[in-house]
Amino acid sequence: MKLLEEKILAEGKALNEDILKVDSFINHKVDAELMMAIGQDFAEHFKDQGVTKVVTIESSGIAPAVMTAYCMQIPLVIMKKQPSKILNKNLLQTEVASFTKGTSYELTISAEQISEDDHVLIIDDFLANGEAATGAIRLLRMAHATVAGLGILIEKSFQPGREKLMDQGIHVYSLARIAKLGENLIEFVEE
Repeated sequence: MKLLEEKILAEGKALNEDILKVDSFINHKVDAELMMAIGQDFAEHFKDQGVTKVVTIESSGIAPAVMTAYCMQIPLVIMKKQPSKILNKNLLQTEVASFTKGTSYELTISAEQISEDDHVLIIDDFLANGEAATGAIRLLRMAHATVAGLGILIEKSFQPGREKLMDQGIHVYSLARIAKLGENLIEFVEE
């Protein structure tokens, strides 16, 4: 998506060969117009897949997932990274390793929000090693739902996430694919 690539070049900050900081338009401050364009793009791409729900992992995936669900006119379900004091019955949980934070967390979803009748589109901000997406897929499979695909804003194509997910039969659609990062260097995959 040219619009997203332009935004990354204008406001993104490559800190090193692994870290791309995009908090000025995706999570700390959200560019609502960009998120709507992203939602429209994902909705168009997955329109014939029979998607019944959009799922994301808190928190950076929420803005694009909300817009995608809005454009598709279907519900959004948010997987939690922190246990909730009120969300404590009928939970599905799995451990996920976070590349960005260098820690693990317990990914959680209420079994009441996803069923075997659901065909789910997962939306996330980044794809690197594929750990978060793999955790989300595990939870959806525990609920006996099927996965329509994975919509990613920014893919680090030099890391193994795409291959890992495609090996599981998951359709991966990324809006911006990074070929190389370095201090003040951002190069996109030529497509």
